[in-house]
Amino acid sequence: MKKQFLSLAMGATFLASIVACSSPKTDSSADSTVVDSSSMAMDTTAKETGVEVGGAMMVPSKNIVENAIESKDHTTLVAAVKQAGLVETLSGTGPFTVFAPTNEAFAAVPKATLDGLMKPEMKADLTKILTYHVVPGALKAADLKDGEELTTVQGGKLKVSVKDGKVMINGANVTIADVVSSNGITHVIDGVLMPK
Repeated sequence: MKKQFLSLAMGATFLASIVACSSPKTDSSADSTVVDSSSMAMDTTAKETGVEVGGAMMVPSKNIVENAIESKDHTTLVAAVKQAGLVETLSGTGPFTVFAPTNEAFAAVPKATLDGLMKPEMKADLTKILTYHVVPGALKAADLKDGEELTTVQGGKLKVSVKDGKVMINGANVTIADVVSSNGITHVIDGVLMPK
């Protein structure tokens, strides 16, 4: 009986040592799983590069409107584009160059004026203002020359000023330049441009 107990104890010890030896192997395979999943995560983060605007990445595979909708700094502009019925136009082939005022820029417009422009009966006026921010073609900041005049989709002119590498459009500063979309370029500006 002692012999049986002793061989059972030895067998249990042997079994325990096998389990203990295989245990790190299990951990190491778990580690390789972690490495594999992190390398997969690296693959998924190696997506499109773009420009961050309003807390969101603006990427070239999206059109101007799709990118603008993602920006928390352009909710007023997006609402105005929807109200004016320009979503389809600005989602079209283009190419367009859009000078996109931020929410702060719209906040500088008297509230009564802005509220009035957002009424359905003011759609034509709102459309004129918004299309005054759009120029045919895809113009990057490097393409804009000091003193140049750009003809807008609305038909008016925008005056370009370039000083010490900083671009201004009708006195509004370009705060983020060269946001590339599938159908053009957007430049974020700190003012609302009003046609004369």
